[in-house]
Amino acid sequence: MTLTVTDLRAAIARLATAMEREFDALNAADGALGDGDLGVTMKRGASAMADLAPDLPDDLGQALLACAQAFTKTSGSSYGTLMATGLMSMAKTLRGHTSVDPAQISALIGGARDAMQTRGKADLGGKTVLDSLDAMAKATADLTSREAIATAVAEAAAAAQLALRDKPATIGRARIFGEKTIGMDDPGMLAMTSIAAAIADRG
Repeated sequence: MTLTVTDLRAAIARLATAMEREFDALNAADGALGDGDLGVTMKRGASAMADLAPDLPDDLGQALLACAQAFTKTSGSSYGTLMATGLMSMAKTLRGHTSVDPAQISALIGGARDAMQTRGKADLGGKTVLDSLDAMAKATADLTSREAIATAVAEAAAAAQLALRDKPATIGRARIFGEKTIGMDDPGMLAMTSIAAAIADRG
């Protein structure tokens, strides 16, 4: 069964609920290594997308572009910019399409990862959201079932977060804390774990 804008609207609603719930946790995690406003960024961005969700067009490319623009308008943070960049990558791929086969999800995630990597000038393995997306893309590479893909996305994001928890951050503001970041979750990866769970309806 293909995915349509109806599925996108439902995912946005779940995401908005999840970001409301994770608001304090994301701010706290970000406060330990950054500005402490990641929860604010995600809550505002998800809320903005939820506000426009009822009026999103059937064209998935145009719908995702509108979501990216909404995110950009609500936040000037680096994470917000990366999120918008990933959404715009997906929007470009899906322009003119009113549905998408679940088998394309891996490529869409991989495209978002690559676009965000180019924008952020970061490398994989640096304990960032890129590692979450990379794990999600790889975990869904050979899957075609919506249910299997949803499970794989949520589990891959959580596993990547756990796998890099005991590594030092080497990219972004967190790198200035060096070895102190060992044993700490990267805020961006923590956010992506929540995002993936919400979108996959596993939250």
